[in-house]
Amino acid sequence: MKKIIPLILGLFLVVSCSKNNPEEIIEENLDSQKILSIEEINSFIETQLKQNGDLDWANDASAHMLYSAVMHGGEVLTIGFGEKGESFIEGTERSSRLNTIVEDIYVAVQKSEGEKRSNFQITEDDLLNVLDLKVTKLETIEELLAMDNIRYLEPNGYGFYLQEEVQQKSAGCSQSGQSINSADYSVISPNARLPWNYKNHNIDDAWSLSTGAGITVGLIDTGLSANQNLLGNGFNDGASNGRSVQRFGTFIDSPWWWSNNVDGPNDKCGHGTQMASAIASPRNNDFMPVGVAYNSNLVAYRGTEDVVLNDYHERKGVSNALKALGNRSDVKIISMSVGYPWSIGNVKDAVKYAYGKGKMIMAAGGTSTTFTNWYGVIFPASMSETVAVTGLKDNGYNRCDICHDGSKIDFTIIMQRASNTSRTVPVLGFNNGSQSYVGGSSVATAMTAGIAALVWSRNPNMSRAQVLDKLKRAGEFYPNRNSKFGYGNIDALKAVQ
Repeated sequence: MKKIIPLILGLFLVVSCSKNNPEEIIEENLDSQKILSIEEINSFIETQLKQNGDLDWANDASAHMLYSAVMHGGEVLTIGFGEKGESFIEGTERSSRLNTIVEDIYVAVQKSEGEKRSNFQITEDDLLNVLDLKVTKLETIEELLAMDNIRYLEPNGYGFYLQEEVQQKSAGCSQSGQSINSADYSVISPNARLPWNYKNHNIDDAWSLSTGAGITVGLIDTGLSANQNLLGNGFNDGASNGRSVQRFGTFIDSPWWWSNNVDGPNDKCGHGTQMASAIASPRNNDFMPVGVAYNSNLVAYRGTEDVVLNDYHERKGVSNALKALGNRSDVKIISMSVGYPWSIGNVKDAVKYAYGKGKMIMAAGGTSTTFTNWYGVIFPASMSETVAVTGLKDNGYNRCDICHDGSKIDFTIIMQRASNTSRTVPVLGFNNGSQSYVGGSSVATAMTAGIAALVWSRNPNMSRAQVLDKLKRAGEFYPNRNSKFGYGNIDALKAVQ
């Protein structure tokens, strides 16, 4: 199911939770309750982003605005409940206090909607304090806004922001192989290609001390290509050995919220395959690009269709992947080169859950096109629980031509030729024997996750905070912090020493 969206802002029609035609449902509701247009909602969104850098629907939007966005977004309302910061269940089960809050919500919605609970309940999360409900009336929104113990209310199916401007974009997807300029790699033993920018970060020198062995990196992206053997049965090719790759899927490829048919782990976009390559491609004997942590384990989740989390099932898929990786004791690092311009409640709660389990979460600072280059660091890189990364050209601290920067960036990676912006980082292609270039803050994030794996492998008893401190101390600006680029470029050799 192809979406037409850009590298970080896009659109996807998530239709009504009724199985009728969504246009018919909107028309029916227009007869009874005035719904603001998509243009009016988008104007509100842009104003909030420019003024506040984020969007809090419950506090920034009127009941009418929120209701309209819910109706245009398939009638799905996501509710985060509990006290501020109470993102997930502590212990083995939800407390009686939280259960009372949930019951109060159900009673209020049942009264205003005039429906049985089974007709409006979509999901009640098993770990997060989150509900997804079908809402069709303005009065329901007004009732919920007036209640205590509501952390957020969000139209989780709304994905129309900047619809007109982004129809021609690919959302980071590419399955085409490319010819790699011979100046953009060197050949190392046994017969692997070392990407040109590794030397800018002393990654190949760091390998004398650590190759990532014994560390498992989790990747949440678009999955792994079933056609790329070096991320499958050939994961232990060449000098890479004794490690494993696993793949899972949490994304449901459907416009209907009631669908529960998980689409599987295999990449249909190409982006996840590229990120996996940058993190952990084997030091192979096939003249293919090697990954930063070529002896690390990899657990890849297909949590999204592409890099833009503007779809109900993508947000749910990423949230579920975060919870699953959070629950794995072997996973130390989670790499997320996906995101959205503003915070998404159920993803934010899941990030906090995984963070609470001790995971180091790397997140892309943002990759965009000229019509959104005013926007700063995207979500979830904007969260304090994540490590935000962006990309630079090879001519000093100049961000790549589609990269974001800002005060929330923690680290930078050189990943683009200033002389030719099409020459970025060589990685494995979608198909066996193919290669491609990949750029933006996406590949910068994946490489930083790989460097973190090198550090943790060298220091297996360190805590997350200690590993992060090692990365900071290896940053070019340390002990200072740059207002746009954090601690700057990481020296991988210094980090592992």
